[in-house]
Amino acid sequence: MTVRVFVPSDTTALAMGADAVARELAALADRRGLDLELVRNGSRGLCWLEPLIEVETTGGRVAYGPVAAADLPALLDAGLLEGAQSHPLCQGLVEQIPYLACQQRLTFARIGVIDPLSIEQYRAHGGFAGLERALPMAPEAIVEEIKTSGLRGRGGAAFPTGIKWDTVRKAGEGQKYIVCNADEGDSGTFADRLVMECDPYMLIEGMTIAGLAVGATRGYIYLRSEYPLAQRNLNIAIERARAAAYLGDSVLGSGRAFHLEVRLGAGAYICGEETSMLESLEGRRGLVRAKPPLPALEGLFGLPTVVNNVLSLAAVPFILDRGAQAYADCGVGRSRGTLPVQLAGNVLRGGLVELAFGVTLRELMEDFGGGTRSGRPLRAVQVGGPLGAYLPAAQWDTPLDYEAFAEVGAVLGHGGVVLFDDTVDMGEQARFSMEFCAVESCGKCTPCRIGSTRGVEVIDRIRAGDRPEANLSLLDELCTTMVDGSLCAMGSMTPIPVQSVMKYFAEDLRPTDNRRR
Repeated sequence: MTVRVFVPSDTTALAMGADAVARELAALADRRGLDLELVRNGSRGLCWLEPLIEVETTGGRVAYGPVAAADLPALLDAGLLEGAQSHPLCQGLVEQIPYLACQQRLTFARIGVIDPLSIEQYRAHGGFAGLERALPMAPEAIVEEIKTSGLRGRGGAAFPTGIKWDTVRKAGEGQKYIVCNADEGDSGTFADRLVMECDPYMLIEGMTIAGLAVGATRGYIYLRSEYPLAQRNLNIAIERARAAAYLGDSVLGSGRAFHLEVRLGAGAYICGEETSMLESLEGRRGLVRAKPPLPALEGLFGLPTVVNNVLSLAAVPFILDRGAQAYADCGVGRSRGTLPVQLAGNVLRGGLVELAFGVTLRELMEDFGGGTRSGRPLRAVQVGGPLGAYLPAAQWDTPLDYEAFAEVGAVLGHGGVVLFDDTVDMGEQARFSMEFCAVESCGKCTPCRIGSTRGVEVIDRIRAGDRPEANLSLLDELCTTMVDGSLCAMGSMTPIPVQSVMKYFAEDLRPTDNRRR
């Protein structure tokens, strides 16, 4: 009997040697005369176990990891193809691994389960059911489903998705666009990449439904250039979706058109800001636009445009398939549904964790992350990318909830959670925040362009012992100016991590000789 063995093909697994594992497994099967089918699936998001290979058995898929090519002979001798669980690398039934079993995977239910490029497998696991339900619906009915679900933007601002869609829908007749912001550049984030590499049809389906909802016939995925595998998978998936009539002039014979293509960015962090991204899409330098007008009314090429993050659009197929209430039943307060959190930095068990809003940051870091990889005490955690606050232990019981984070001066952003142990120099982290802005600013507005450069200089003076009290006061004034005067979130949020260091880790901003050891 043929045994199916799954070897992941996402970027993380490849970086850890998954291709070598697949080649060696195929060679060993040939030499030993083993009857196996090798499937290159996506990743489950359990990064610390990659490459995580799975063997299909009558009792379910059994996982082994992290597996190196050199481990395979012993694994086969131990009964790998029978799902034997005696080998030290065996993790048991994959669905019962606590890290995975304790999640609420709505958006990421298929990743690691299927071949990412197989339409047949996508359909067999519920794919395109949301699109099929949406096709006969009136545009306003689709928008109402999204409103009722409580879905908010997962890119940082957390703006209600349904309201944005409704604005574009009501913008009159004529050409409209759906633009997916896939310029995932925040530190510690990789959820967008997992969607595009491991379940690309889900993004295609979500964007097509958005097009039906607002009357847009064309969509663009603005993809960061550092994601070549995502680009490959998306382009293949788009071609196959078009051939199967899920895209084109008449989606599934409905007479309603939607066309989709991928456009590459050029490595600029600022192009994660929606108006800068639109400028880049139009072939110009990625400079931030003043608002108003809003992109929903005057966006790409001056026409009404929906701009959503990958995770926002990826949640749409579930909502249309299972209904708005099924999504809204998860979460707390105004934060409905699930949040895909990415654990990174100095963490024992890094990876993707999809949970309903409401779990605390401490539970996430301890129950899923397992604490620091170094084994040293955790000192700080940054949530929401390089412009997010550094949170001390006193704030780790804050629930993952947009409003709860705002109350403590923090942001959830794209869900990146980066851990630091007690060896971290928080003064250096504050300096990095300003330096990052100085490098990545589009340069259009003075508070961001000049303020970040002066911020680096002021922090250097403080740490060198040059009138530290006066310069601390100057740094505080500079942060206020950047918050109040910057054109976009790049400049207005850069002070957030700096201010959090000033408030909670002030000892690390003292002159070097006086800092804690």
